[in-house]
This record gives sequence, C-alpha cells and structure tokens, in this order.
Amino acid sequence: MSKIMKVVGAVAIINILARLLGFYREIVITNQYGTSNTADAIATAYTIPNFIYLVVGGGLTTAFISVYHSTTSDKALYVRKSLTTVLATAISVTAVLIIFVDPTLKLFFKNRGPEEYALLRTLYLWMMPSSIILVLSTWMSGVLNVNGKYSLSSIAVLLYNTAFVGIAVLLTSYFGPESFGIGALCGALLMGGFLYIGLRRSRLYSLKPSFGMTEDMKRLWVIALPILFGGASLQFYILIHRIVSERFGEGVITSVNIASKSTGLPQAILMTAVTTVIYPLLSKKEGEGNIETIRALYKKGMIYLFALLVPATVVAYVFAEPLISLVFERREFTRESVLLTVPIFRAFSLSMFFLAANTFITRFYYAKASSMVPVLFSVISVFGINVAVIYLMMDSFGASSIAYGTVISAAANFVMLVVYARVKWKL
Repeated sequence: MSKIMKVVGAVAIINILARLLGFYREIVITNQYGTSNTADAIATAYTIPNFIYLVVGGGLTTAFISVYHSTTSDKALYVRKSLTTVLATAISVTAVLIIFVDPTLKLFFKNRGPEEYALLRTLYLWMMPSSIILVLSTWMSGVLNVNGKYSLSSIAVLLYNTAFVGIAVLLTSYFGPESFGIGALCGALLMGGFLYIGLRRSRLYSLKPSFGMTEDMKRLWVIALPILFGGASLQFYILIHRIVSERFGEGVITSVNIASKSTGLPQAILMTAVTTVIYPLLSKKEGEGNIETIRALYKKGMIYLFALLVPATVVAYVFAEPLISLVFERREFTRESVLLTVPIFRAFSLSMFFLAANTFITRFYYAKASSMVPVLFSVISVFGINVAVIYLMMDSFGASSIAYGTVISAAANFVMLVVYARVKWKL
C-alpha cells in the first residue's frame, strides 16, 4: 500500500469516529425532543455559526494552503500574518452577528412564536462565540496538514464532537435544551486548545501575530474571496433548507436536518479524509507542474467516489424506512416522526454522489487557482436551479421538494464542473 493511502486510511478512521459522534448528537436531540419546535430551534440556532465556521474557516484555510505552497518569501512570516488575518476576520464577522442578533434571526427565521424565538435566541448567543474558535481551528488544521501532520486535525474534530455531545447530555437535566449551546461552546474551546498545543509542541512556526499587508497576503485574499463566495453558496443549501422548512410546520426543520445529515454522512466521511490529504498534495503538484499526476489523482478519485457512493445511494433509497426507524425511532421520535422523515431522506439519498464529486472536483479548480468558475457554477445551481425546483415542486411533493432541489441542482453543478474541467485542462 502506498504511503498516501496509508495516511488517507488513518485519517479516514479518525474521521469516521468524529463524524459518527457528530451524527450521534442528532440522534440524542431527536430522542429527547422528537420532531418538535424545541428540536427545530436547536437545529436552527447552529445554522449561522456553522455557516461562518465552514465558509470563513474553509475559504481562508484553502487560500492559505494555496499560497503556502507557491510563496517564495519567508514562510514563517506568512504563517504569522495569515494567523492575524484569520483571527481578525473571524472576530469581526462574529461580533457583528452577535450585536445584531435580533435583526439577523428575524431576517432568516421569521415564523417563530415568542417561546420558541426566546429559546432560539439563547442557543444562538451560546453558539456564536464558538465560530471564532472554529475558524481559527480550521486554519491551525491547515498549517498542520501542509506539514504532514494530518492526524492532529482529525483528532481535534473527534474531541469537538465528543465534548459537544458529552457536555450536552451531562447538563441537559439542569439546563434543558440550552445545554446544547453550552456543549457547542465548550467543544470548540477544547478543539482550539488541542490544536494550539499541538502546533506549539510541533515547533513548526511562531504563532505571534504580525500585522501589515504583504504580496502573499494580497494573493491570499485574491484566492480566498471567490472561495468564500463559492463556499457560501454551497452552505446556502442548508440555510435555504431551514428557511423553506418553516413553511411546512412543526418538526419539518428537524426531519430535513436529520435526513440531509444521514445521507451526507458517507460522503462527508470520505471527502473529509480525501481532501485533508489530497488538497495539499494537489497544490504541491500543481506548483511543480506535474500534470500527469494531477490527472491520475482526478481519474482515480472519481472512480473511487462512484464505486463507493452509488451502492450506498441504492441501499439508502431502498431501505429508507427501516434505516430511519432503526437509528432514530425511540422515546420522543415516534412512528409519526419516522413517516415524516422517510420520503425526505429517500430524496436526499440521490444527491450523495453529486455533492461528494462536486467537492472533490472543486479542489482541482482551487489547486489551479481557478476559483471563480466553481463560484459561478455554484451560484447558478444553488440560487437558480435549486430554488426554482423547490418552488415548482412544493405543492406536489411537500417538504421532499427541498431534497429534490438539492439533488437536481447538485447534478447540474456536477455536469458543469466536469465539462469545463475536461475542456480547459483535459481532466
């Protein structure tokens, strides 16, 4: 077995545990609160903090890696300046969203009664500060990954999900649903602290902030901004899910949430492991001009994705009801909740390959510094095709229209990415 496959395998095992713990959190919530307004509030409260974590953290870290492999200047200084940029950006965005908490929540989530809104607001205020730590943690993971220390970043996610679930369960008898907000914040603190200690012990670079704009930092922002917009458009899938779900009444937000996360679990495990290792390697090979290796990685990756996820899709679609019943049906998640979730889960299962493949292919665009093209394709898919499909199918398919919007738009995005990559780079 090649060295890279051993690394991917090790990272995959750790990520499987981390993802399963994150998924277990959803099981705990539904066991305690079923498909109720309380469960809806917990799922909704985490939407914006998670949006910041994935979009800002993911975008800046991806750009950091790209510039890191191509810079000819002092890498130590570049790391310090990028740390300052990431931290300042995370603090600024989070502070604005906390200060304007009521306008933010009422802009996106309007159909809330007084009690549910009060709970949503409390959970949001607990969870939002974790955005700063999570964005910074993503960047620290990037620094470790480009230096070949892949396991530390994966273990950090495992710690985060363990703490999130453990603290929420431990405190739920004292704080009720608010314990999930406390768990989110404590989990982020543990994750950030672990990565910080790992970086310090690795003695790779100084983490002392450095201010001032350099050519490397200008390049970082040039690369990051399109990625941020592209990542934002993809994460808007989730935001659109939350907003549209409100139209269908109590419990639909929770059903859509667990259906999308259940079908997203296999591809999330796979893609996290692969991109953690593959993207730094891609950036390096692109910098070396090794086109043949890049093409080989692309073809093998697509074959593996198809071979793994198409059978998973068939199983999920055919056995949707027994799977949802087996995993979730207990305590407050009743048979009625299962029947509400199954058709949504079945529709979401059809998106598994397309979402994973889109994430995989986009990394090749980023490695080639062509980040605007996938942004354009994402905007067309998410805000054009996705929204149009949802509203066209809403009356006939109900809440399942949300899932079909994701399936059809993700498939369209996949076709655009593949065709363009074939024409432009012969991939």
